[in-house]
Amino acid sequence: MSDTPKQPTREERLAAKLRENLRRRKSQARAIAADDDSPGTETAPSTGPSGGNALPKVDGDS
Repeated sequence: MSDTPKQPTREERLAAKLRENLRRRKSQARAIAADDDSPGTETAPSTGPSGGNALPKVDGDS
């Protein structure tokens, strides 16, 4: 007798949005990984202000 479709609950809406977001992020990650694997697109590593060192040298470290 109720021909109107049931409105999804808040929990169902959030679950659907999370699934959609996960799919989008996975496809973005696959696209980025595919770009990284492409031949001929290598770039020189960035040395940055510290000359490529991840951490600055601290006195007392050897």
